[in-house]
Amino acid sequence: MLDIKFVRMNADIVKENIKKKFQDEKLPLVDEVIELDKKNREIKQEVEALRAERNKISKQIGACMAQGKKEEAEEFKKQVQANADRVEKLSDEEKEVEAKIKKIMMTIPNMIDPTVPIGKDDSENVEIEKFGEPVVPDFEIPYHTEIMEKFNGIDLESAGKVAGNGFYYLMGDIARLHSAVISYARDFMIDRGFTYCVPPFMIRSNVVTGVMSFAEMDSMMYKIEGEDLYLIGTSEHSMIGKFIDTMLEEKELPKKLTSYSPCFRKEKGAHGIEERGVYRIHQFEKQEMIVVCNPDESKKWYDVMWKNTVDFFRSLDIPVRTLECCSGDLADLKVKSCDVEAWSPRQKKYFEVGSCSNLGDAQARRLGIRVKGSDGSKYFAHTLNNTVTAPPRMLIAFLENNLQADGSVKIPEILRPYMGGMTEIR
Repeated sequence: MLDIKFVRMNADIVKENIKKKFQDEKLPLVDEVIELDKKNREIKQEVEALRAERNKISKQIGACMAQGKKEEAEEFKKQVQANADRVEKLSDEEKEVEAKIKKIMMTIPNMIDPTVPIGKDDSENVEIEKFGEPVVPDFEIPYHTEIMEKFNGIDLESAGKVAGNGFYYLMGDIARLHSAVISYARDFMIDRGFTYCVPPFMIRSNVVTGVMSFAEMDSMMYKIEGEDLYLIGTSEHSMIGKFIDTMLEEKELPKKLTSYSPCFRKEKGAHGIEERGVYRIHQFEKQEMIVVCNPDESKKWYDVMWKNTVDFFRSLDIPVRTLECCSGDLADLKVKSCDVEAWSPRQKKYFEVGSCSNLGDAQARRLGIRVKGSDGSKYFAHTLNNTVTAPPRMLIAFLENNLQADGSVKIPEILRPYMGGMTEIR
């Protein structure tokens, strides 16, 4: 969420930013919120003037009473009452106007970084760099669920009966591999200086609206019926929410957390051939990382965070690339974002396995996450988040890139301690 003062002083810049995100339908909101802001300031000024007048009249009432001028005092009292009635009416109007301002401000997109490429959707994202040599073996690689089924590692049919489409049972060595990847990701991030965290898997609505846009909320979140609780779509939500309404000391920054959690999402997305199996599902598990930092350091941490994910995948011998998300592919709160994509030797292309985002002070402004500087100044923190690994998609990349000609799957040396010393799955 932008600062209303910034919008007021930079209306043309805000509109140009909206155009860059190809959301022209939001352009009228800028003028609308500026008018509401003007009205709000006028109300506040009138209320302030009325209160000052009331204080002045109150003194006059006291003087009249001391002089025995009761009739004059009564007239003054009538003025005070009329004054109070007007203040009450204006206060109600002020609340209404401020609610409208907040609703619009939470709809106007955040200012994108100048380095973000301009494009309408993810088809115009820009490749930044490749890491590792993508290989296509000289034997056929089956679809990922077929690989799992050969090891009796997945049961989609039973999951469909129990929970419907978008769920699965992982079994045996595949289930163990899933847990091994999560455990390794946890230790990988701890070794990089992040504090391990297991957060709440449900959050209140004020946290939901603090960490994401209304559009994301509607398309992703599962609401708990009869309670002010939502199932998290990613642990970033509850980890950032941990700092709601806090004043952090500048010397304590950055806050670096890595978390494990299950994740729950309503939408399965497109239903093409590559959406079968465990690519898009309603429930999965993930290792996440977040940083809460000084605004001057958010660009540095952005680079550190996406490189962590690249290094994690490369440690498992999986080739990856990074893509800069274009303006039209950025969610409204994001300043800058890049996707990490893993190589699929079966598809002979890369596919998304993680996303790193710098949200500037948008989440902090919504959630009230402020910083007290060494000089006594107070300002909003910057927040960033990034996927370490989400095993459903990670399993696809892992199985395809480690499948051997005889149908076995090799276990990279670094993961073997988490697999009980196994060198391969047969």
